[in-house]
Amino acid sequence: MQRKLIWKRDGSYYIGEPKTARSRRNVPMSPQLLDILKHHLSRQAEERLKAGPDYNDKSFLFAGKLGLPLREHNIIVRHFKPILKRAGLPLSIRLYDLRHSCATVLLEARTHPKVVADRLGHSSVMLTLDTYSPVTPTLQQNASLKIANAIFGGQSHSSHTK
Repeated sequence: MQRKLIWKRDGSYYIGEPKTARSRRNVPMSPQLLDILKHHLSRQAEERLKAGPDYNDKSFLFAGKLGLPLREHNIIVRHFKPILKRAGLPLSIRLYDLRHSCATVLLEARTHPKVVADRLGHSSVMLTLDTYSPVTPTLQQNASLKIANAIFGGQSHSSHTK
């Protein structure tokens, strides 16, 4: 489904349309992620059965014990911050920062920038590259290795450096 949950100031919510046409996109999932989601849906079905008629089924992929949408603040406090702490990462990392991390990891893994831009919903590859690809030591090292391989063809030249 390509809709979004919108919270109103009074604490109620509604299901609305994404802001732009580019926000409507399909992102393929890995087999590993599909397995995790299947397991999650199985656990969610158990929760639904436990709640019985009190369960308010709105078909949310991620819902509370009674089927209601999850609040971002609760997700951050109950789940995200403890994960950061266990991983030894700064608690100042925001949930939104994962978008930047994803883009950087994909670019460092030599994923084509157009694919990364599409995944992020950007209309321009330049926006993606300018925003999400800081020149990391890994990217610099990869560039150095490519130049060396192009010039030296993979030969060792350590004996020539005296």
